[in-house]
Amino acid sequence: MSKTIKLKKGFDINLAGKPEKKISGTFHSETYALKPTDFADMSRPKLLVKEGDTVKAGTPILYDKMTENIRYCAPVSGEVVEIKRGEKRKLLEIKLLADKEVAYEAYKSYSSSDLAGLSKEEAADHMQKGGVWPNVIQRPFGVVADPEVTPKAIFISAFDTHPLAPDVAYQLGDKEQFFQAGIDVLKKFTSGKVHLNIDANAEVAQVFAQAQGVELNKISGPHPAGNVGVQIHHIDPINKGDVVWTVAPYGVAQIGQLFLEGKYDASKLVAITGSEVSEPAYVKTYAGAQLEKLFDNVPTGNLRFISGNVLTGENVGKAGYLGFYHNQVTVIPEGDEEEFLGWLKPTTSKLSFHKAIGLLSFLNGKKEFKVDTNTHGEERSFVVSGAFEKVLPMDILPTYLFKAILAEDYDDMEGLGIFELVEEDVALCEFIDPSKHELQKILREGLDLIKNS
Repeated sequence: MSKTIKLKKGFDINLAGKPEKKISGTFHSETYALKPTDFADMSRPKLLVKEGDTVKAGTPILYDKMTENIRYCAPVSGEVVEIKRGEKRKLLEIKLLADKEVAYEAYKSYSSSDLAGLSKEEAADHMQKGGVWPNVIQRPFGVVADPEVTPKAIFISAFDTHPLAPDVAYQLGDKEQFFQAGIDVLKKFTSGKVHLNIDANAEVAQVFAQAQGVELNKISGPHPAGNVGVQIHHIDPINKGDVVWTVAPYGVAQIGQLFLEGKYDASKLVAITGSEVSEPAYVKTYAGAQLEKLFDNVPTGNLRFISGNVLTGENVGKAGYLGFYHNQVTVIPEGDEEEFLGWLKPTTSKLSFHKAIGLLSFLNGKKEFKVDTNTHGEERSFVVSGAFEKVLPMDILPTYLFKAILAEDYDDMEGLGIFELVEEDVALCEFIDPSKHELQKILREGLDLIKNS
């Protein structure tokens, strides 16, 4: 039975630089990169290619020795020009010099009617070999799903409430057929429900309204209402021993396209956002594109280029590459300049959740703010302010959970709800934290402690 959920806790970060619903161009970067660091649980990456090799889009180039059957594939065709490593030879990037025209690796294709007869094992094997399996994320822990585990349910969040978030339905474009095929495949992996969660305050896009075989739930409220973890908590919470899978709509369509057309298609519509972008819009490119090639309307200056959004994205620099799971790029000013009087100066241009600091900004209603990366303070003792509980719409005590992680108290971590969280769920807590702690990093350390114990 579908649910309608109204959330009150949270905080919308209204920033300047929202993307207009138009495509400003198609950008084919000279180089693309697959980054093992995009995958939280990849501990022992193993290369399938070497420098100088030529590959097609969809050619397996990497796997993890802990999950050898799951292949990570090239987003475009071309030549492997660099295998970049960091400290202790940690594998950071596999760079491809792209062909002018993308050539695809040929996989077996199926008709829509054929999908009904596929077994779970056949579907899993095809997804793993064809490079689309990494779209399936397993909770708890927020890692690439284990094909041997049966989830109690699968969740798809069809809207995004992060700052400057792109329109999910607009990014899918005309891929309704692929999206439905992806759902048909995913249903094979669970005896439970496939939950498709939509924004209750927006018109339902056709691609979601016509989806068959799903439980359509309506969610409303401020950010983080669009986070799939919050939705899971209110629809079918994760208890110890439970496993659920989550897949982004783009990933669902990519799965469906592999089965219907027999190719791994890494093309995507990426939102170019942020106050420093003169004409925020969408561009057509491929996963792993170099960010520098996506901008033709950004001024020079001291800027931060983020693959993703300002809360959970990665600072990659202008010459960096688009992350595997990212469909958005954000450009904002750096915040490395000292500010006279800091937060003591009365102003209407400073965004803050805390009214003692940003009271004047609250009086501006729907004003869009231009923010930089300045934290307006340094890390200090863990202050118990009660603010986290006001922005996390879950029956969890985040302050005590963070303290339990820092104390490495396994029992309290489990009892306080760590199994329900991944980094994006506490990103808003980090944004409003008066103590300036890296709460997303702390949570990941706690998850790793539990997982490896």
